[in-house]
Amino acid sequence: MSGLLDMPRKRALSGGWTGRLLSAREEMEAWREGEALAREERDRALCSNACLLSRALLRDGEPAFQSGEEVLEAMTAGQIARLAKEWRDFDRECNPAPWDGKAVDRAKKAWSTRLMSAFSGACSRRLGPFPPRSGSGR
Repeated sequence: MSGLLDMPRKRALSGGWTGRLLSAREEMEAWREGEALAREERDRALCSNACLLSRALLRDGEPAFQSGEEVLEAMTAGQIARLAKEWRDFDRECNPAPWDGKAVDRAKKAWSTRLMSAFSGACSRRLGPFPPRSGSGR
């Protein structure tokens, strides 16, 4: 399944998992669940990543886990960290942050290429007899 401008919504991750992009609401819910699950400050990142993966990981096209707690029971801390990093890299590739100039430039280039090839010059043929004017007579 593809999203806006044909960006992928799912990607194969290591270990036979498939990761799907989450909506902003789903990410916020995962962070809140992680906050509630963490008993100490040092547990926060691991619990948040487990809750994120519980929403993002698929097996055979279906959600693999019902909660972050299930992820914590099923995986090691290293597995959670590795899969969360892979998922975050995928998310950043499809949703670059405005302050990440290189990622934004790559996305702009990919998006502009898709748009240009989609039109395939259909408009330019019809506008050919009407060349653009320059000067004050515009």
